[in-house]
Amino acid sequence: MAEAQVHDDPDVPKGRKAFVPLENNPEVMSSLVHKLGLSPTLSFHDVFSIEDPDLLSFIPRPANALLLVFPVSKSYENFRVQEDRSKAEYEGKGAGEPVIWYKQTIRNACGLIGILHAVSNGTSREFIQPGSDLEKLVQDATPLGPIERADLLYNSQALETAHQSAASQGQSATPDAEDNIDLHYVCFVKDEKNHLWEMDGRRKGPLDRGLLREEEDVLSEKALDMGPRQFIKREAETAGGELRFSLIALAPSLD
Repeated sequence: MAEAQVHDDPDVPKGRKAFVPLENNPEVMSSLVHKLGLSPTLSFHDVFSIEDPDLLSFIPRPANALLLVFPVSKSYENFRVQEDRSKAEYEGKGAGEPVIWYKQTIRNACGLIGILHAVSNGTSREFIQPGSDLEKLVQDATPLGPIERADLLYNSQALETAHQSAASQGQSATPDAEDNIDLHYVCFVKDEKNHLWEMDGRRKGPLDRGLLREEEDVLSEKALDMGPRQFIKREAETAGGELRFSLIALAPSLD
């Protein structure tokens, strides 16, 4: 499993706090965000296909956020390093920030960071319940720079308690917090000015992937072309590319 250390999060050293990884399961993710204080009128849903309109039609719309889950490949790492090489470290903060971005400093927490990106941005924020732990977390995070914001998550007992509760609910055997996990989560969200953002706690900051129309959500054809399909195309064209992936949408609940 030597490669898995790189895959999980090369930016988080072993001496840092580690969480039990979340299962890649919409019910587990929904339980976590509802416990934190997201309205139960939003939930996570498996997206079984982004090419078959009939399967895509099962997802309630509009979709507020989209998680792309995949084992990190050598080709992805090469692309990440190349794209980030010319970028400065992100320093955004405050109410004028187009999106709230969280740098990952907790080992095995990429699922949690992806979920927080989903619920902290775009129209999802309208569904945060007043007085909840999630409302306090987002309010406290907003004025902070990326390092201080990461420390806020690192030291949040409410976040750790909710994560532990959700991590114990999965259907598969629960891994140890110190295990090396190779699944990674990237989140796509749409801001109030209709820009599509790629949110990844392993990067130098949020990535603006382009402009959508007001009526286009993160599962629209244009958003899929600018986001997940770019990843799939890149991996398909690379020898040894990683074609195992899954997609999970944050969208209106079915019940």
